[in-house]
Amino acid sequence: MGDESGFILTKIIATLGPASDELGVIVRLIEEGARVFRINFSHGSFAEFDRRLAAVKRASQVTGVPVGVLGDLSGPKIRVGKVREGGVQLEVGAEVHFQSESVVGGTEGGVAGWPVVFSTNVPTFIDDVQPGQRVLIDDGAVRMLAVEKVGQDEGRRLVCRVTVGGRVTSAKGVNLPDTAVSVPSLTDYDWLCVDWAIERGIDFLALSFVRQAQDVRLLKDRLAKAADPSGSSIPVIAKIEKPQAVDDLEAIVQESDGVMVARGDLGVEMDITAVPIIQKRIIATAHDYGKPVIVATQMLQSMIESPWPTRAEVSDVANAIFDGADAVMLSGETAVGKHPVEAVHIMGQIARTTLAEMAHWPAQPSGPPRKLQESHYRTAALAHGVSVVVRDLGARLMGIWSQRGGGARYLSQNRPTIPIVAASSDPAVLRRMTLLYAVVPVLMDPPASLEDFAERIDRLIVDRGWGRLGDQVVLVAGEPIGIPGVTNTLLIRRLGGVVRPT
Repeated sequence: MGDESGFILTKIIATLGPASDELGVIVRLIEEGARVFRINFSHGSFAEFDRRLAAVKRASQVTGVPVGVLGDLSGPKIRVGKVREGGVQLEVGAEVHFQSESVVGGTEGGVAGWPVVFSTNVPTFIDDVQPGQRVLIDDGAVRMLAVEKVGQDEGRRLVCRVTVGGRVTSAKGVNLPDTAVSVPSLTDYDWLCVDWAIERGIDFLALSFVRQAQDVRLLKDRLAKAADPSGSSIPVIAKIEKPQAVDDLEAIVQESDGVMVARGDLGVEMDITAVPIIQKRIIATAHDYGKPVIVATQMLQSMIESPWPTRAEVSDVANAIFDGADAVMLSGETAVGKHPVEAVHIMGQIARTTLAEMAHWPAQPSGPPRKLQESHYRTAALAHGVSVVVRDLGARLMGIWSQRGGGARYLSQNRPTIPIVAASSDPAVLRRMTLLYAVVPVLMDPPASLEDFAERIDRLIVDRGWGRLGDQVVLVAGEPIGIPGVTNTLLIRRLGGVVRPT
């Protein structure tokens, strides 16, 4: 896949925020390659979310490019309560008390040498954390160890000893890598965000702090009740960022519609040196089940301030693509950074260069996703057969009529090195295709026949400059065309004329 194609097969997700929520900026992000926009429910109001969603929809109309919207649920993030102005500097060895009752954090009684007292936003914090377990604040910048519990009833406190010092300010995040937290995976605020997403037809929902497959099932059950008339509900992306989720990884992947390697909290909750290994394991497991996988957090972090990334960041993005990520995500880089458009541009360039190199790698024996292969699923096997034909012919691209998106998804799972032009008459289906590796969604009225579809794809490819007359393409559809769930025909074609049907 060379640079001249203009396609970026690995999808780019851009987080919206103050730096990127204006129409003009979003249009430029789409032009540079962003195909999914993330609304982070942890920051902003519903009025702001509405404004950002409207801007994305308008930008999609202006550019003529289908784009998806990913709503990222906050989850039960534990935070330190209010702390005195300027924060509290903790030294190694200092004694820290946590209490259930709200308090302005600081030295008790204002007397030096007395314990520092904090509260948190989670009422069960003191009950959940046990002596001997770690308490990490501000992404692990401040670390302490729970020592004992003292007091009775409302006066109970959790006593901790500081092992790594630093300054603590209001609302800093708290991580408990050794603790089985009893708070539910979806808070009251999360459910309000879910209702907002359903009412506005958001394309994906990401579930934070997943600990077990049941957490995903709980959200999917709620979404299923609000499914559209065809039975389609909002896909759920499980964020893997807790040790418990890694332990239950296969069941979570099986239950989810996709997964995210959320390396922020994952790198705090677990040994940071294990994160690259866990990333590879998550991607491999997602591939086994044919589920799209996103790699996220600090991919081009330095570009929040700098117009250029570090060499290490470029290597990180490339390695995520080498590992097989369907999508790579920008967070602060586009939400609050000084160079949001440049960040997407650089990520697109990295993806093109990396994928061009992968296209020249020797073909490796492969099959459909392992779990689909074990189930002898017919469409998955057909999609694998198509990928072999494409590779042997050296085809320019693939085309598929995929009314509900299933056929496009199966073709994507075989990791082609050329684009998959996927046509549907349903705009919602096109938006949900935006997360799929190599898939280029296009809106098309239902064709009258397979030949009609082939002729339309011909014109589309040539008119948009995606290919030239005489280039070989491989088309996939159902016969008769237009019946959902029927994908049974492979057509090998040169642009401008049929070579042979199969």
